[in-house]
Amino acid sequence: MNPLVPLFILLSLPLAAIGLVLYTDTGIEPALFYASVKTFIILGAVAIGMSFAASKLAERTKS
Repeated sequence: MNPLVPLFILLSLPLAAIGLVLYTDTGIEPALFYASVKTFIILGAVAIGMSFAASKLAERTKS
């Protein structure tokens, strides 16, 4: 298993709780909430890509 999976789960729980509070708050503009969700998804995809690339590079250097 990728070592970032438990870390991702650990970070996702508080972020999901904060997102739920922001989503239910009437003073927060919905566009701001959706922009923060999109940013989180993009940064997550970048982190997954970097982790995958690093594991492939380490695997290639080992052999």
